[in-house]
Amino acid sequence: MSAGNAVWLDEGLGVIDLRFRGEGKLIAAYVLDTTDGLLVIETGPANAAEVLLQGIRDLQRDPADIRHIAVTHIHLDHAAAAGVLLQSLPQAKLYVHSIGARHMIDPSRLLDSAGRIYGDQMEPLWGVMQPVPADHVVTVDDGDQIRAGNVTLDVVYTPGHASHHVAYSIADRGVVFTGDVAGVRIPPSGLVWPPTPPPDIDAEAWHMSIGKLRALNPDRLLLTHFGPFDNVEDHLDQLEARIERWVDLIARLEAEGLDRDELAERLKLDAQDEMQAAGESTDVQGAVSNVTPFGMAVDGLTRYLRKRSG
Repeated sequence: MSAGNAVWLDEGLGVIDLRFRGEGKLIAAYVLDTTDGLLVIETGPANAAEVLLQGIRDLQRDPADIRHIAVTHIHLDHAAAAGVLLQSLPQAKLYVHSIGARHMIDPSRLLDSAGRIYGDQMEPLWGVMQPVPADHVVTVDDGDQIRAGNVTLDVVYTPGHASHHVAYSIADRGVVFTGDVAGVRIPPSGLVWPPTPPPDIDAEAWHMSIGKLRALNPDRLLLTHFGPFDNVEDHLDQLEARIERWVDLIARLEAEGLDRDELAERLKLDAQDEMQAAGESTDVQGAVSNVTPFGMAVDGLTRYLRKRSG
């Protein structure tokens, strides 16, 4: 990253490091300079709104030119700043999958659910999420297009991590903004991890969504966690293998009677074994659990396994 945590990756395509928890390379937002103003993809948590706006300025652009904001899904690390941003951007629209739209307009249920997970850490982690006015929300679904001047985003419905998840493709650039469907990969690590929080994890749907990404034949994946990656096939191969590894491991250990804390510890140890085998640092805090904590990963996987068993 350049000074100010923002850099142009390509002509008219920038990335902003939102400095989650004061640390770099955890949450990214992307900026497209179009002939109809700026298009922002992902907003990050509510307490990152000013970091995002400063990133726009660091790219030598005016935040007042933001006309379009698209989020891949409504989880707090991806979309919670949208309401805050739109308070000062009355000309902007928010694009979000139809399932998630109502929770951006009225986030009370979303916040109640997250509050049961994060407790008194809600505000320090995510800030205060604000509702988005309904007349600023544009719902999108599979096959739709978002047109912003000379830029067209193709909407690809990609459930598996979340039922309200979409990816955004720009076909003529060969890029896909993947949200969480392409996993978590924190530089300089080369390993890809599946974020598996409750309540919507669905391994079968996730594999189908990865198949959709492959069918786009992109040159570059633009991850929210974190950054651009060009070795697309290897990246997606890793992710699919690790989804199955985690599902199988948790199913086997749960059948052996391990409780939640024991499952989380075993998942952590398994990740460390993989990191060591790859010749990488075994700092799971930096590479994995800052974005996808193991306890939360276990909660998502065990919920999925219960649903799968009927």
